[in-house]
Amino acid sequence: MRRRRRHDFWNFPTSTPRAAKGGIKAQSRRGAFAEHWWAKRWLEVLESFDLGERMNRGRRYARRGQVLSIEVGPGIVAAMVQGSRPEPYLVTITLRPIPDRGWEKLTAALQQQALFAAKLLAGEMPEGLEEVFREAGLSLFPEQSRDLQTECSCPDWSNPCKHIAAVHYLLAEEFDRDPFLIFALRGLDRDELVARLSLGIAEEPQLERPEPPVPAEPLPTNPAVFWGERPLPEGLLPEARIPPVVAALVKRLGSFPLWRGEERFLETMEALYPRAAARGLEVFLAEQELSPPQAITGRPRGVRMRHD
Repeated sequence: MRRRRRHDFWNFPTSTPRAAKGGIKAQSRRGAFAEHWWAKRWLEVLESFDLGERMNRGRRYARRGQVLSIEVGPGIVAAMVQGSRPEPYLVTITLRPIPDRGWEKLTAALQQQALFAAKLLAGEMPEGLEEVFREAGLSLFPEQSRDLQTECSCPDWSNPCKHIAAVHYLLAEEFDRDPFLIFALRGLDRDELVARLSLGIAEEPQLERPEPPVPAEPLPTNPAVFWGERPLPEGLLPEARIPPVVAALVKRLGSFPLWRGEERFLETMEALYPRAAARGLEVFLAEQELSPPQAITGRPRGVRMRHD
């Protein structure tokens, strides 16, 4: 197979891709692909290389779900993309990892920036991080087109082709979801980065104080009281109400990585949550109306209990 050079352009005829089953579909259906500054920066860098119409075709491939898989490792991205032929194409994107001595210099600089280190330890990508990289003589994103080496097994001689471009756009969405994938691509995963940043951060010693002994509660002498069931005290259960924010926890966790569903996950959950919340409130209030023995034991009405 002939190895294609980046700027070896060729007028390859337009082809229609085969429908891909179970492919990774872009969460963005129209407009911009990226939301946060670091993901936007990734696309800005790529689009600044003047890659032409194939970036637009790649955007359509990403939204159709033609990309079947993506794996991100230190300095390399490997993906399978369904094109017009039966066999999917293999796409590789390589970006030279930052050497260990570079990471040592960078983490030392970040430890001097208390706000940056705190945000990174909290799982956030602080603005101005690129400047810290530059001051350390490094770059977070590729600076020139030759910094990215891309290959595709398709017959299109242009590089990047639309298959490579589709992977670029899906990477931007994954960076949006998990910014530490950028660090992983440069050679340092999230756990190791956090471990490096945590070094040298002193923690105040915590003196162990013995807890005071809890006085024993005397048992009731009346067997009927000991074995009987008492009603729940007033105010034990909080007020039941539907949360004002729909699917708040799901939104905080974000979408699944490399989503393959036909419908967008967060939009589907937003539609399901109001109905589930209303049903849950109905069940809870019905339980409140049960008699005290049923309320305590949780025994539903009309259900027999088996005794062996």
